[in-house]
Amino acid sequence: MSKLGVSIAFLGAGRMASAIVDGLLARGAATADQIACLGGAGASAATLARRTGIALAADLPALLAAADVVVLAFKPQHLASADPRLAELTRGKLVLSVLAAKTLARLAQTFPHARALVRTMPNTPAAIGAGITGWCPHAPLSPADRALVTGLLGAVGREVEIPEAQIDALMAVSGCGPAFVFEFCAALREAGMQAGLDRATAQLLATETILGAGKLLVHTGAEPEDLRNQVTSPHGTTFAGLKRMEARDFRGMMVETVQAAKARSEELSRDA
Repeated sequence: MSKLGVSIAFLGAGRMASAIVDGLLARGAATADQIACLGGAGASAATLARRTGIALAADLPALLAAADVVVLAFKPQHLASADPRLAELTRGKLVLSVLAAKTLARLAQTFPHARALVRTMPNTPAAIGAGITGWCPHAPLSPADRALVTGLLGAVGREVEIPEAQIDALMAVSGCGPAFVFEFCAALREAGMQAGLDRATAQLLATETILGAGKLLVHTGAEPEDLRNQVTSPHGTTFAGLKRMEARDFRGMMVETVQAAKARSEELSRDA
């Protein structure tokens, strides 16, 4: 990854800010002297600065004076009480938000003079550089700003641009999806224990099976149904298990799961 070549300010220093900073530094997209952070009342910003070598700003003006890109990474509920100076302090800057449920229209109220506003929805595997982040701009981006956005988000995994109208669906699939996969892993572990395995072995088998299956999907580029069929012999063991999943409408349950998460995301966006 080539260097982004700009100064980046993180307003907030929690897990997602930490993941992005780590990714930028690990991939050489930025150096520590190009990044600064400022947190709230807690010690997260000082901890992040001490651990990574990035600057800890004394206040908002110090944080934003030289920044070209501003990453909003504080708790979403704090947007309502954001410092009114932000409107002027972010004038002419690229503002990228990781605040869940905060729409572009809402962000534009707080950052009316930003040269570009981008809403993003990362997921938790970003913490190890294996995330997938959906993003949408408030207005079409210049080529330079598009390169900044894709480079910054690419530091924590893959990225995909989508219309904002699809952000709640993306939230339900990739934002919430890791939790659904973790629950499936726990269920597979428990099922293994019920079948006679000890807990440690069942945990190992479930975890490595999910990891390997995911890697195989990526490596082959095949449809999941095609890979499923390669494992399934007529009237064999996999067939027997799949028939039980079909009888319990496993796919229907997943549709309901995603729809429930999407509906809640829509509710939160309206309330924001």
